[in-house]
Amino acid sequence: MELKFTIFATLVACFAYLQTGDAIEAMPKVQVYSRNPGEFDKDNTLICHVSGFHPPDIKIDLLKDGHPITDFKQSDLAFEQGWRFHLTKTAPFTPKKGDEYSCRVTHSTIPEGKTYNWEPDM
Repeated sequence: MELKFTIFATLVACFAYLQTGDAIEAMPKVQVYSRNPGEFDKDNTLICHVSGFHPPDIKIDLLKDGHPITDFKQSDLAFEQGWRFHLTKTAPFTPKKGDEYSCRVTHSTIPEGKTYNWEPDM
C-alpha cells in the first residue's frame, strides 16, 4: 500500500511541476562523433549523443549513405536538471572512402527532422 502511495505522490508532484510552466519545449543539442579517430578500413563506433531536449519523445536514426543502420545500441533515456533529457545511440562501423555517416533527429521542436553529419578526422 505504501509503494502505491509513493508512486501516486510522485506522479502528482511531476504533474504539478509540469503545470508550473517550467517544462517548456527545448531543442536538442546533437553531437555526432566516433569513439576512435576516423581511419578508413578500421573498425570503430559511430556515436550520436542528443542532449538538452524536452519533451522526452524523440527519434534518433543512425544512417549510412542515407539508409538506416539497423545494428545499433541505445542508452536509456536519462533525465537532466531543468526537465531536459539526453539519449545516446551507437553503432559499430568501418568507414570506407566515399561513405557518408550521419544522425537524423526528429523531435517536436524539429518535426521535419534534421540530419547531422559525422566528420571523419582523416
